[in-house]
Amino acid sequence: MDTSIHSISGLFEQLGLDGTRSGIYHFVKEHNIPDDVTIDEASFWSASQSSFLRDSLESDGDWSEIVDQLDAMLRK
Repeated sequence: MDTSIHSISGLFEQLGLDGTRSGIYHFVKEHNIPDDVTIDEASFWSASQSSFLRDSLESDGDWSEIVDQLDAMLRK
């Protein structure tokens, strides 16, 4: 059983993105999710990224809280 604590930096790395503070800042600055779109449906994700986000939320697993945090960050 994985008992590690996940972070926003770790989520970015899991998604194949730059998990540095600067990388996260720039990604959030350049991307926005409209109110009527769920995070996994956002047009800027690849199919595998979208699937990971959807699975994380549906399973209410280890990553779901951090995915929710990212979702909030991407809604301006």
